[in-house]
Amino acid sequence: MPLDQGQLNSLGLPKAPSDTRVVVAMSGGVDSSVVAASLAEEGYDVVGVTLQLYDHGAALAKKGACCAGLDIHDARRVAETMGFPHYVLDYENVFRDAVIDEFADSYLAGATPVPCIRCNERVKFKDLLETAKDLDADCMATGHYIQRKMGPTGAELHCAADGARDQSYFLFSTTQAQLDYLRFPLGHLTSKAETRALAARYNLPVADKPDSQDICFVPNGDYASVIEKLRPGAADSGDIVHADGRALGRHDGVIHYTIGQRRGLGIGGLSEPLYVVKLDVENSRVIVGPKDMLATRRVPVREINWLGDAPLTSRDEWHVAVKVRSTRPPRDAVIRPISDTEAEVELVTPEEGVSPGQACVFYDPEGTRIFGGGWIWRGY
Repeated sequence: MPLDQGQLNSLGLPKAPSDTRVVVAMSGGVDSSVVAASLAEEGYDVVGVTLQLYDHGAALAKKGACCAGLDIHDARRVAETMGFPHYVLDYENVFRDAVIDEFADSYLAGATPVPCIRCNERVKFKDLLETAKDLDADCMATGHYIQRKMGPTGAELHCAADGARDQSYFLFSTTQAQLDYLRFPLGHLTSKAETRALAARYNLPVADKPDSQDICFVPNGDYASVIEKLRPGAADSGDIVHADGRALGRHDGVIHYTIGQRRGLGIGGLSEPLYVVKLDVENSRVIVGPKDMLATRRVPVREINWLGDAPLTSRDEWHVAVKVRSTRPPRDAVIRPISDTEAEVELVTPEEGVSPGQACVFYDPEGTRIFGGGWIWRGY
């Protein structure tokens, strides 16, 4: 049935669902599967696409991470159940060049990278989005827990209704042009139980599938072993040094340590608790010190993606809330722009463990809107 003039469908488009083609990025998990199934049930012209991001043969035996061989199989089964076409695209080379290589190099440089953000930015919301347009899709939908709302100047990015599932930290680099084309049908749900209930209602074979926990190419969270395979010789040994200059022990590679780490330092028997406060990659040194050395107020940020209504540089200061780690709540801060893509962020209350390579994401302190963010690129 055609829509009345001026009427919009559930995806905000002035077309009947049957005349609206939607590419759904399907990881094989329950979230994206529910998105595809619900849109198919509404009568949309759904096309499921799954990306093969790394070695298929090695992935077949690996559970608990997205985009592995078993997940491709699960996505295909969902498409068969709901009766829409499904395609697998080989993005291995793109993924390695755009995500894995930078991940390895960042770790070797002493940073703490977030490859899932780069994957969204450089693969899913760039190359896959262009593929969706090549397929004449009107929009692309994903299973991310985040909300897209229409504001006075266009589409805005907002936190998910379920704060425990919110993925805004990992999607800050979504550009305005991408946001205009993307849809996030799960963002309004208030619990994962709702998603699983929908999966059961559609009789999806993944209704009880566990959530993925690992970065897809890092089995069991063992970053160091992955880096050693990618960059042989990366685990050069060196000294563990106190900030006051005392040599406290030896380590088996800077890549085994992160800023703020306390456990597993290999320097037991000391009277004071010590934390990793700096990684001196050039000299293969891990520098440790008391907890108060981790406190930071000034955070240099670059590669900023700004989603505010006015340009970033239209003000000398922006009073916002920021997250410097995905697991922490937003804290009050001031952004002082240097250029359209670079700024210094001052935290009202010092944060511990701020690390180069992490993202600094900007939030409306009075609401749910995300104003973008950038990459922390050096410490003070």
